Amino acid sequence: MISGTTDPRFAPVREAFASCFAEDLDHGAAVSAVVDGKIVVDLWGGHADAARTKPWQRDTLVNVWSVTKGIIALAVAMLVERGKLDYAAPIAKVWPEFAANGKEAIPLDLAMSHRAGLNGLNVPFTEAQLLQWTPYVDALAAMAPLWEPGSRCVYHMLSYGHLAGEPMRRVTGISPGRFIAENIAGPLGVPFLLGVPDSEDARVAEMVPGPLVNAGMDKLRESPYPHGARNPAPNALAPNDRAWRAAEVPGGNGHADAKALATIYGTLAQGGGSLISPGGLAAATAERFRGEDSGFLLPAAFGAGFRLGDAAFGAAASPNSFGHSGWGGAVAFADPTARLGFAYVTNHMRDFLDGVDLRRKRLEDAVYAAL
Repeated sequence: MISGTTDPRFAPVREAFASCFAEDLDHGAAVSAVVDGKIVVDLWGGHADAARTKPWQRDTLVNVWSVTKGIIALAVAMLVERGKLDYAAPIAKVWPEFAANGKEAIPLDLAMSHRAGLNGLNVPFTEAQLLQWTPYVDALAAMAPLWEPGSRCVYHMLSYGHLAGEPMRRVTGISPGRFIAENIAGPLGVPFLLGVPDSEDARVAEMVPGPLVNAGMDKLRESPYPHGARNPAPNALAPNDRAWRAAEVPGGNGHADAKALATIYGTLAQGGGSLISPGGLAAATAERFRGEDSGFLLPAAFGAGFRLGDAAFGAAASPNSFGHSGWGGAVAFADPTARLGFAYVTNHMRDFLDGVDLRRKRLEDAVYAAL
């Protein structure tokens, strides 16, 4: 059963959403769209647990994986606008230990666009160490680049979050999760949690990995740039553990609902609202890279952390759309031309060998057809 509401024009989105459950493409999920600052789609359905005993609720939260990267990109952009960080300045300016092993000149811009040569660690590393924060940032600071910084783009799967998050922590004195809570989620009145407190744990959906969920990871492990898929290896079931939920992994463990993400991106689609000026947003979304990701061997375009005009945003999205997708199906983006913020979240992680997530495609096509 599908719950929630749509503006009458967007009623076909409910039908598209229902079809994903009818065809067993989804387990539990939510979708939301904001146009001109108004919520026009807010739907949820399915189950929040693998056993199908807990219906997905209005306030269910779910791990959105790399959709988190877009929120980190916004947080960094806000600090750049405030003069606390500088895209062009060396990371070592605010994080002196990072200068070790020839990294003294690497600017924040390269890390934010996956060109820093630090797409993963080259030493064995456990998930428990990752969740502690300091061991991971210390390992990044100590290592030499895996390849010449700036020479190519290789997706910094988990390291992106700490390469952006540690400079944030150094200049603010607070964790990235707290900064987001106080400066993005709080002002907008939406739930986006990087680090889920005990009090909110009962709201979090259980991840239910589906067919081919590791197809992309397996492809990356066979590439010349496998470090993002190891040390530690991404684990689709990690979000079911309390330790993962409680930690801050800004490359991939933000928890949110679809309406929260659509509200954030709906604000950005209108120029940034109270969060950031149009100029600050333009600086963050200016193109840094366009070409082929050398790890996944797929087309990629990046601003300062945001994916630009990505295929995950749908065929009808404007070229100036920006946001981020997440492992297994989640996506959130802004389309300034359409004044649209869109988000889809799910606990049923899937991958498709042809690169097309049928659930996202149906929902995005239905939203754009109604505009």
